[in-house]
Parts: sequence; C-alpha cells; structure tokens
Amino acid sequence: MLALVVMVLTVLISLRAGFAFGRRFRGSGLLFYLAVASLIVPSVLVSLGIGVLFRILEPEPAWWSSALGAHLTWRLPFGLLIVFAIFNRFNPAYEEAARDLGAGPWQTVRHVVLPIILPSIIGVALFGFTLSYDEFARSLMTAGSSNTLPLEIYGMTTNVTTPVLYALGTLTTGFSFVVIGACLAVLAIVQRRRARSLAGRG
Repeated sequence: MLALVVMVLTVLISLRAGFAFGRRFRGSGLLFYLAVASLIVPSVLVSLGIGVLFRILEPEPAWWSSALGAHLTWRLPFGLLIVFAIFNRFNPAYEEAARDLGAGPWQTVRHVVLPIILPSIIGVALFGFTLSYDEFARSLMTAGSSNTLPLEIYGMTTNVTTPVLYALGTLTTGFSFVVIGACLAVLAIVQRRRARSLAGRG
C-alpha cells in the first residue's frame, strides 16, 4: 500500500513540477537543488531524523505519515530528474501546433502532451514503486507498528527460517510480473488508439 501511494504521488508531483519548471520562475533553481539535496543524505539519517521528529511532536510514526514522507524524500528527486529529462527532449512545436488549431491549455495537455510522454510517465511510476517497495533503511524508524515487507522479511531472518519466506518470494515475483504486464498492456492500448486515430484522420 505504501509503495502504491508513493508511486501515485511521485507521478503527480513530478509531472506538475515538470510543467512548472518548463515555464521558468523566480527561485526555480534553488527549489530544484533543494528537491534533489536529499539524494546525498544517507538514508539512515533521514529515517532517524523523521522518526525522532515525530516522537518529539507527539504523533505516532505510521506508514501513511512519517514513512510516506521518508520514502518521498528518496523517490521524488528521481521522479523529478526523469520528468525534467523528458520535457527537455519534448518538442514545443507540438504544443504550438495544438494552440494554432484552437486547443485550450487543458486540451493541449490531455490530447497532445500526455499521449506523447505517457510511456516515460509509466516508467517513472514503475521506478517509484520499485524503489519504495524494497526500501529498508528509510522505513526502519518511520513505519511505526505496521511493518513494510522488507522489515517483515528482516524480522523473519533473525529467527529460524520458515516456508513463509519462500511464499513471500513467490508472491512478490508474481506481483511484479502482474504490474509489469499491466503497464505493457496500457502502453499497447494507447498505441493502438493512437494508430486508429491517425488512420481515421488519414
């Protein structure tokens, strides 16, 4: 659940940031460096800092609050960097052509920009999900009473090995293939619709 929430937030925030930074605004450089600064901070220190902060401020650490924030400090910078690279390669002539044909800002984004960058956005989603799904250090002191999968597996390995570990490995592998297959199916559907739309216009 935590990995899915992180995936969705990473995609939404990174995509909005990509549009915002494409227009350039005052302080954008400073904001960018602050966003990626967490990449150089050791993950254990991030987990420790957030865990101590939550204990000082009274609320109990939980996966939907402290752990979510800790995971986003690691996922968001990668999402931002990938989205910025996508928009740096994006040809603005497509947007200009859409506006010349009478499309509004939302129509341009929905019918022109998003279909073009959708494969890359799916890549950002998979990347964010994968990084969060197997995160250990940033979950160690921030997950609260609910263990994430890596913490649960670590707890099992400190005792006698049980068949549950093998079952978890099988489920994890199967789940990974399901997620990858779903993403490939979405890409195939988008490409078919795009081909049909181009054939209809021709």
